[in-house]
Amino acid sequence: MKITLIGHNTLLIEAAGARILTDPYFGPRGNPFYMRLSPPARPPEALREVDAVLVSHNHWDHIDRHFFRLLPGQTPIFAPHLTAWETRLYGGRHVVGLRPWQSVSLGEIEIHAVPAVHLVPTVGFVIRAEGLQIYFAGDTFYAPFMKQIGDRFALDVALIPVTTYRPPMTMNEREAVLATRDLAPRLVIPVHLGLDMRLPLLRTGQTPQGYIRRLLEAGLDIPVKLLKEGETWQNQPVTS
Repeated sequence: MKITLIGHNTLLIEAAGARILTDPYFGPRGNPFYMRLSPPARPPEALREVDAVLVSHNHWDHIDRHFFRLLPGQTPIFAPHLTAWETRLYGGRHVVGLRPWQSVSLGEIEIHAVPAVHLVPTVGFVIRAEGLQIYFAGDTFYAPFMKQIGDRFALDVALIPVTTYRPPMTMNEREAVLATRDLAPRLVIPVHLGLDMRLPLLRTGQTPQGYIRRLLEAGLDIPVKLLKEGETWQNQPVTS
């Protein structure tokens, strides 16, 4: 299995012969309030042949209309049930709406929608493939259901957001530590780090490095991998 950070919350997950893209966002500059810190590692045209797309919610930095129009009509897009219709308006054609704890199969891969809480309807996803379980949180605040997710799935990797600006859109350093405690993954990869506020007064100073420090202070010995745009984490097969 490979996980490549394209940028922000857009990741390419390659497993069991399939390629899955999360929360596609390829805008180069952000908007009047948010600035993109670095361009995506690949252009949308290079990823149009993926096998599926996971959409956690309908915010502009997670749902790219131009990319959806590039997708072949048969490519499935899995999105929250309540926003599946909106995803179709954005250009998605084969949209499957999922509620928390519903699941679908993609060849040898299982995709499970899990609870999430945000400003709009949202879900997270757990991907089961090649004997591994990967949690993609999307955008979510910390909530007690994370203990349910951790209890139901023996997570190998958790892709969790850390917010560096206000108003908070996901978890801050402290909340990300609580989520990590409840999820109990073997590895954490922080995501949602590709934007910052244009106004300095709205920047919080929260960083993935601060999250790592708080993890250690909490006595949680869970490895954290910081990926740069274009960098790939790959599971190393166990050798005897």
